[in-house]
Amino acid sequence: MKNSFAFKTMFVLMLSLLVQCSTNDKVKTEETKVPEKDTASAKEVWLAPDTSTIPKDEFGELVRYGRDLIINTAYYIGPEGTVSKNLRNKMNCTNCHLDAGTRPYAFNYISSHARYPQYRSRENRILTLADRINNCIERPHSGIALKLDSREMTAMLCYMKWLGQNVPMNQHVEGDSPYKLELIDRAADPVKGEAIYKKECVTCHGPDGEGKMRADNVCYEFPPLWGPKSYQPGSSMHRVYKAAAFIYANMPNKNSNYKNPKLTMEEAFDVAAFINDDRIHKRPTNNGTVNYPNIKTKPLDYGIGPFIDSFPDLQHKFGPWGPIVKFREANHLPTKF
Repeated sequence: MKNSFAFKTMFVLMLSLLVQCSTNDKVKTEETKVPEKDTASAKEVWLAPDTSTIPKDEFGELVRYGRDLIINTAYYIGPEGTVSKNLRNKMNCTNCHLDAGTRPYAFNYISSHARYPQYRSRENRILTLADRINNCIERPHSGIALKLDSREMTAMLCYMKWLGQNVPMNQHVEGDSPYKLELIDRAADPVKGEAIYKKECVTCHGPDGEGKMRADNVCYEFPPLWGPKSYQPGSSMHRVYKAAAFIYANMPNKNSNYKNPKLTMEEAFDVAAFINDDRIHKRPTNNGTVNYPNIKTKPLDYGIGPFIDSFPDLQHKFGPWGPIVKFREANHLPTKF
């Protein structure tokens, strides 16, 4: 009897340990899937899947090619492209969509496939994801749209679909939008921004915003920020608030990120104002394209009127935006940046 009781007691203890180990293993497995914590805002950031998980089939082959196109866009479809010559400058998509479109708060692609087709106020119509890709080729790259049935378009779409696996349909995830900045209570100052640019940005982007070409001259290592080879007016980076959000969370590229920003929010606004001040910096023309034809959906920080309020163009571009937001809220008008 004693031996039987001891055996039962031992069995119960072993069973308990097995259940506990199984539970712990499950917790550890689930923990590896939890998105990274943003220590600055205490929000969970959605991370891209590991490239080692790209399937080894026809779809995976297109995914890998699509990723390569994002990283080496100019090599394949630039002015001297090996596949086509759709771009009019040598910038790569990853110059703005950092880390092949995977870095949080850096215009990443994580939820892009899940959220298109969608309404775009800049065109005032519904765009497919292929339309949106061509939109970038035509504006920041001043180029010619890819054919919708081209292998290059298909590959980029496949890459974005793979990146967005498990993202809820028609939903944003944390990190896929620009970092949310608090509005400053003054106008962004291009003069202060110039001093910041000379201190923090000139090494990579050049004294005249010309950027830095890669040693092989195929593409830019660091993109131009103004001048004939830079992005057009109407590009997302041309809006001061949106550019400031990108700069704050990512620049200087080698020394900071959204967890450890080097610049203050005010400095980010000021340097964005300097870079995008059309009174001193010229850009490629957009061939007469009208941006934001519907003034009701025009972003608050777009610098060219008309607007649905009476605030001047310069205040829309540089701020202070607080009075505009307050007026619009009081009159039930859009306040989107």
